[in-house]
Amino acid sequence: MAIGIDIGSNSLRVVQIDCTHLKKTAEFEKVVRTAEKIEESGSISKEAVQRIVAALLEAKETIDFHDRYKAVATAAFRKAKNAKEVVQEIFEKTGIQIDIIDAQLESFYSARGVEFGLLQAGIEAQKFLIADIGGGSTEIILKQRSGIVFESFPLGILTTIQKYTTKEAIVFGIKKEIARIKEYLCDIFEIFGKPKIFVGTGGTPATVAALKLGMDANSYDARRVSGSTIDREDIEKAYRRLIILEPKRRAALVGTGREDAIIAGLVILEEILRVANYKEMVVVDEGVREGIALEICTNIKK
Repeated sequence: MAIGIDIGSNSLRVVQIDCTHLKKTAEFEKVVRTAEKIEESGSISKEAVQRIVAALLEAKETIDFHDRYKAVATAAFRKAKNAKEVVQEIFEKTGIQIDIIDAQLESFYSARGVEFGLLQAGIEAQKFLIADIGGGSTEIILKQRSGIVFESFPLGILTTIQKYTTKEAIVFGIKKEIARIKEYLCDIFEIFGKPKIFVGTGGTPATVAALKLGMDANSYDARRVSGSTIDREDIEKAYRRLIILEPKRRAALVGTGREDAIIAGLVILEEILRVANYKEMVVVDEGVREGIALEICTNIKK
């Protein structure tokens, strides 16, 4: 067994994979909002640390961490000036050692996890494009037979709602920042060609797919979500449905802790689909945590 732990800027996700059969045997996810207030303070808050610690201790109650595990932290930790102190505090309170990884390794794990998710959904692809929308950053990754080409952009759902305070400002700010992503996509398409498959991973595309399939936060089923497709109309429908709801009713649909940031996520997602010029996107629930666990499995077999 191998356990991958991804401490993202919004969510903490854990997966256990049976290395013999390459099947997921346990999963855990909690919104911890690591990047909350980081735009104004430059640090991970005490409240966020408490949420991370509580989530890890809860995960340890349901998943046997005596198996081989690796825990990584991404954009929020890369940005925070108190990251080393936070890593030490979490270790002292949970016994879990965390590695702060760079955007390249994060993209590698994401691509490996997405490829696993596509295969689990019966989709075989040696070349595909990924938009990994997180709380603190968005990674655009081109996966091909020879490896990955990637770029990390400081456009995340939590950091966006911290920078822009109104809905109008959020939309304007995202449209302004998306220009860099559009330029990057034009460059990689010109050099490497445009893949047929465009994959969305992260909470935002998964939420759109779940709503399209008639699910809410309690009935969310990752197996049904992975491999499903969404288009710009689906994203717009989700936006129109969620924008008019009070936060509590929105949380019932998208999950507690996501109710405010999901609106920014939907705008980012629609803009990326637009500038990439794809008609639809394949949604994959799998990502960094699965990539980590699969790497452990590979090392065990060596």
